[in-house]
Amino acid sequence: MSNIIYNRFDEEVHPPRLSPEYKSTVLRAPAKPLVVIKQSLSELTGPLFGDFNLGPLDHDLTKNSVKNGEPLGERIVVHGRVLNENGQPIPNTLIEVWQANAAGRYVHKVDQHDAPLDPNFLGAGRCMTDENGNYKFYTIKPGAYPWSNHYNAWRPNHIHFSLFGANITNRLVTQMYFPGDPLLQYDPIFLGVPPKGRELLISQFDLSLTEPHFALGYRFDFVLRGHNQTPFENS
Repeated sequence: MSNIIYNRFDEEVHPPRLSPEYKSTVLRAPAKPLVVIKQSLSELTGPLFGDFNLGPLDHDLTKNSVKNGEPLGERIVVHGRVLNENGQPIPNTLIEVWQANAAGRYVHKVDQHDAPLDPNFLGAGRCMTDENGNYKFYTIKPGAYPWSNHYNAWRPNHIHFSLFGANITNRLVTQMYFPGDPLLQYDPIFLGVPPKGRELLISQFDLSLTEPHFALGYRFDFVLRGHNQTPFENS
């Protein structure tokens, strides 16, 4: 076990809780220091993950909700590893994803963006990391969409990730972006992350992961601790 103690909130990586350009943080950022609540035995022991069977298509968003045909858009495969600060794999981690479709719309009643829904794309999936910490999702590259933060605001293409540890209280949430996206330089959520952390949120195109005649490959690793920790929204 490493004897190095890391600050749980690394200011060089994680965004501040209050970022004025990201307007909703003005309302929800705590005005006083946070109070850490001691966890009880029930929170530390359950519910646990890993004792249930995932569906055979849970990891494939291009097939897990198909009704009348293939979903529209550019197929991609997202692959990576979940690692600790020493580069060691973390197996049996439950990973969930959710995202907009190729037109930039979520399957959610609150999303009233003037873009079409895709009847063959739900936009959600899950998988478990293997013994080497590997995970893989097949999906459609999400589209950009407008939001009400400021005039002419558009969110870059992104995928939401949720990682669960040994029990339901150990949950980390983050977003993955795509290289070369021109909207990144205008997005207050992305820009609210310090420069070092921004680099850790952008996936890398990987031709070795690309599947011929089927899907482009992107690599995105998660580091759960240390100075290169992936920026998480709930750290």
